[in-house]
Amino acid sequence: MSENCNSSCSSCGETCDSRKEPQDLSKKPHPLSNIKKVIGVVSGKGGVGKSMVTSLLALEMLKRGNKTGILDADITGPSIPKSFGLKAPLMAGQGGAILPKKTAKGIDVVSINLMLKDETDPVLWRSPIITGTVNQFWEQAIWEDVDYLFIDMPPGTGDVSLTVFQSIKVDGIIIVASPQELVSMIVAKAVKMAEMMQIPIIGLVENYSYFRCPDTGKEYKIFGESHLEQIAEKHKLKIISRMPVDPLLAENVDRGTIEEVEVDYLSQAGDVLEAL
Repeated sequence: MSENCNSSCSSCGETCDSRKEPQDLSKKPHPLSNIKKVIGVVSGKGGVGKSMVTSLLALEMLKRGNKTGILDADITGPSIPKSFGLKAPLMAGQGGAILPKKTAKGIDVVSINLMLKDETDPVLWRSPIITGTVNQFWEQAIWEDVDYLFIDMPPGTGDVSLTVFQSIKVDGIIIVASPQELVSMIVAKAVKMAEMMQIPIIGLVENYSYFRCPDTGKEYKIFGESHLEQIAEKHKLKIISRMPVDPLLAENVDRGTIEEVEVDYLSQAGDVLEAL
């Protein structure tokens, strides 16, 4: 054993007598769940519209004839219920099972904000309770006949991301970013985490890529020039969408009526998901 050993065999390239095989930390979903594909939606930082992209991905695959669901793993900053106008509490099934709440168009949703007395109540929990709650959403919720389950991850590369990657068989992740150079550096962190955890990266979505003037149709890059091409080229990844700043979409998210907006910003992403 090296004097610098940290007992993390999965990230070590040395060979020694003390080396152990990586421990399998994966957890099974509820016995009544039937999930075909699990897609994580991640971002290196907050404020890039990750939850909105998650919602639109679920709607994109729904309109293609798939049953979709969203596991809101952003425990301390849940926003999925707000986007869909969901307020009624989650129901409990037999044996302590969690029954997802359905949106107007039939998307299954599980979120901590559907368990709080008031949606504005803060979640003042330490990491072990937060990660345990995410596991509960996976193990105890009945995801019935879901073709695509999207996991809305919290920003960054912390405990919840690690828990999801270790506990849930994720078929791939979609990384959401915005154009700023600083964000490109943070995107690289998310990419490298996925590579270290051996999670396939489906593609990159750039949000707030441009603003199209409604009067002239001219596009303005109000958040600066994109640096996503360099990231994609360096890591051999595909850019699967460039979404504009869309005030109408933002307004409907705030009103809880995101399902009423017809946009095709993620049609290419949908094609890629169907090909998995």
